[in-house]
Amino acid sequence: MKGKIEISVELCKGCEFCVITCPQKIIVLSDRFNATGYFPAVVTEMAKCTGCAICAEMCPEVAIEVWRDERGQDLGI
Repeated sequence: MKGKIEISVELCKGCEFCVITCPQKIIVLSDRFNATGYFPAVVTEMAKCTGCAICAEMCPEVAIEVWRDERGQDLGI
């Protein structure tokens, strides 16, 4: 299964819940501040995303959107 996530850099407060829970370990904190002074989460290797949505479920700021293609087709990653 292929997946794709989008993290809203401006909504993210860098809590690291998505970083800790991502089974693929493809989410890290950025080394750049967002407009509110937080280090937001970013994806390092989108091609490894399975679309499991654990990151989005854990995000208290609802800053993560997930797309999943269960047929395994390209999602424009």
